[in-house]
Parts: sequence; structure tokens; C-alpha cells
Amino acid sequence: MLHYLLKRLAFMIPMLLGITLISFAVIHLAPGEPDIVGAEMNPKVTKEIRERIRNIYGLDKPIHIQYWMWFKRIVKFDFGISFAPDRRPVIDKIKERLPITISINILSMVLIFLIGIPIGVYCAQHKDTISDKFLTSFVFAGYAMPTFWLALLLMMFFGVYLELLPISGLKSFNYSEMTPLEKLWDLMSHLILPIGISAFGGLAGISRYMKNSLLEVLRQEYITTARAKGLPEHIVIRKHALRNALLPVITILGLSVPGLIGGSVIFESIFSIPGMGQLFYMSVMARDYPTIMGILVIGAFLTLIGNLLADIMYGVADPRIRIG
Repeated sequence: MLHYLLKRLAFMIPMLLGITLISFAVIHLAPGEPDIVGAEMNPKVTKEIRERIRNIYGLDKPIHIQYWMWFKRIVKFDFGISFAPDRRPVIDKIKERLPITISINILSMVLIFLIGIPIGVYCAQHKDTISDKFLTSFVFAGYAMPTFWLALLLMMFFGVYLELLPISGLKSFNYSEMTPLEKLWDLMSHLILPIGISAFGGLAGISRYMKNSLLEVLRQEYITTARAKGLPEHIVIRKHALRNALLPVITILGLSVPGLIGGSVIFESIFSIPGMGQLFYMSVMARDYPTIMGILVIGAFLTLIGNLLADIMYGVADPRIRIG
């Protein structure tokens, strides 16, 4: 198992390098250039001054030279200075927003895991019943709905019509005046809609894989033997079938990390949550290359770590991998 994990860690380095190379090329192929210090909108800034600014920031150099300059900084964990008017280091901007995005994504993953797996197990045990068809239709309706459309509907219903939940930000304006319990509820109420919407789309995939995997395991001969010995059905499911059925689901959980991080761009922008998703959207609109690349590197790294954790959980669930 240790040898396997070391190989995966070594494979992450060229993978991360390839991701940065492709990302750097793609964002520079997009039309337009960053409007540094408002030069494009300032009539007093002449063409010569704009060229001088481009030269200072290295934007006049070939793309492979720009990438090499950026790569030499990134090796030292220097993400550069943002092109935004605040002129702040990119790493500081990411540090402020990264914990928010990670927290929301972890809570979404936990919610998907706690709800999706029981739904899959229940549907497998009650295959082709009315409840199975209802739950399957319900979770796939959530999967088919566009995230931004569902978010707007729930914001209108719970925030505008019922006035039960806030629809923007993470804290209320009078947050500093609240008691500790009121602060906790205020934070939770702000997160209910974003986390719920983020998790809703992932329930369909997890529950479907869990159902199909469990049905496949239940057809195995050792399950028939366990039932023939007179073991109760819940013991057969929990001790003999569930652990083996979880193996494909663990893999899917690891592969779902990129989708959750990418989905952060949508719901953080809609709900005005100051996370990495919102920062990424604003950076793309402003052609803020250093910030875009910093976020992409962090997102790629978290994705690779998520896949590595899935491999570790896979080994925990299947002793054959540890032995191998």
C-alpha cells in the first residue's frame, strides 16, 4: 500500500505541471488583455505608456517566456501580484477565501455521503417499487436542473416569499451585535441554501452508483450463502455486502471533487459568498492572469489530493490493495 501511494504522489508532480501548462496557454488565448491600472479606459494614457506597462508586467513577451517567468515564481510559492486595482499579493487573496470554499465543499461532500448512500441502499433493497422509482426520479430531477436556475428559484421562495433564509453573503449586517448562539444560527442560515444546492446535484450520481454496486454484490454467491445460513437481512447488507459495494462509490467521491470546486464558481457568485469561486469569476472577467493561475493551481492541487484520499479510502475498504 505504501509503495502504491508513493507512486501516486510521484505521478501528481507531472500531472500538476501539465495542468498549469495547459491552463496558462488557454487563458492567454482568450481575447482581450488585462486592463492594468485602468489604462484602457483612461484617455490620458497613450499607446506608448500602455506598451511600457505591458513591458513592465511581461505581457509583451512570447507566451512560453511568460510561462517560464511565472513557473520560476510558483516554485518559490510566489503567486505574484494581482492585476486588480487593489494590487495585493495573490496568495493573500486566496488565503482569505480558500477556507470558505473548502468548508462549504467539505460540508457538501458530507451531506452527499450521508444522504446519497442510504438512498442507494434503500433503492437496492426495494428495487422496482414505487418508493424506488420516486426517489430515483427525485434525485435525477435535481441532477438535471441547472444549478443557477435552482438557486434562483429557492432564493425567491425561501428568501423573498417566505423570508425564512438570507440570500446573500455569510453574515448579517448586525452580526457583531449578536450573542454566540445567534451568530451560530446566522452563519448556519446563510449556508443552508448554498450547501443544499451544491449537494443536491451530487445525490443522483452517488445514489445511483451505490444502488447498482449493491445490486451487483447481492447477486454474488457468498451473499446467497450468508442468507442460506439464516442471517438476518440487515446483517447480510451491513456486514457482508455494503463494504464491497462501497468501493466504486469511494472512487466516485474522489472524482467528484473537481465538480464541487467548479460548482463553487456558480453558487458563490449567485449568493455573493466571498470564496474562491467568486474570486475566480471576478478575476476571469478582469483578465487578472496571476489570480486566475493561482486559483487554478490551488484547485488542481486539491483535486489531486481528493483523488489520493479516494485511493487511501479504497485501500482501507479493500484489504487486497493493502496486501498488493
